[in-house]
Amino acid sequence: MSQSIIQIQHLSKTFGSGAEAVHALEDINLDIRQGEIFGIIGLSGAGKSTLVRCMNLLERPTSGTVMVDGQNMTELSEKTLRLARRKITMIFQSFNLLMQRTCLKNVCFPMEISGLPAAQARQRAAELLEIVGLRDKADAYPAQLSGGQKQRVAIARALATDPKVLLCDEVTSALDPTTTASILDLLKDLNQKLGVTVVVITHQMSVIEDICTRVAILDGGVVAEQGDVQEIFSNPSTDAARRLVYPGGVTPAQYPASTHVIRISFNGGTAYDPLIASLAIDCGVKVNILGADTRNVGGKAIGTMLLGLPENPNEAAKALSYIRAQKNITVEEVPDYHE
Repeated sequence: MSQSIIQIQHLSKTFGSGAEAVHALEDINLDIRQGEIFGIIGLSGAGKSTLVRCMNLLERPTSGTVMVDGQNMTELSEKTLRLARRKITMIFQSFNLLMQRTCLKNVCFPMEISGLPAAQARQRAAELLEIVGLRDKADAYPAQLSGGQKQRVAIARALATDPKVLLCDEVTSALDPTTTASILDLLKDLNQKLGVTVVVITHQMSVIEDICTRVAILDGGVVAEQGDVQEIFSNPSTDAARRLVYPGGVTPAQYPASTHVIRISFNGGTAYDPLIASLAIDCGVKVNILGADTRNVGGKAIGTMLLGLPENPNEAAKALSYIRAQKNITVEEVPDYHE
């Protein structure tokens, strides 16, 4: 197992005080491994952007510690902190490019601040533009670029200080699906070729599915659930995770009161097997499909299905026993919310 590069322990962030206080983050604990692509996801207002800004101390936590590559960021002086931030750079949704500078000079900017000689900075900037596929845009200005090209320049600029960690705050939210896919491919390529750790902050489950190995789900400023992407997608254990994993799925209010409902999760490789047909043939029991969804996560088929079991208790018990005996399937009984 890779060693940790970011360790967050008991981190809390409160804005304001007294009756007006807003508790944006409460007792956050995360361990991000060196060289992985780690996702942080949640709905609007969950605290994602505040958390990522606490990672490099753009926002100072109210309490708790942030360790990055062995350094306690919360204990550093302002001067030392500025140096430490070179190893944990940030990419924003809005690109944050300097409009009066060319692409090459935008990438040069952090190197100029660090005191690197101009000739070396220009050479390194040209190399980075080559890496992100924009060497031919070196003399173009941001206004002449598409959204995806601007984001590539921003990524090149973030790489200028040879960081160990890239913090990506909603970097694809302003992009169309095709451009989003190309940016995610670029981040995966950089992760593999440069060994840079990537932390992805997003509200899009599709981004987590496509790029991340592990994920933390934020809900109301707390970590509701964290673990391997495949595990959480196949068997989410909290309401916050279910809302994200099954955004368009059937909700309890959509099926009749007193219906005996179960949720089954296909944990890789069996989502397309004829389970319902086999149940009817082998047990003579018919069930109602109330909702279903499948997706590809890490090259494996991950599926979920809501089933309404027969009213007859014996038949329902027979169906449950049969389904639970199948390999790679998790079964969860859904409570009746019609009260």
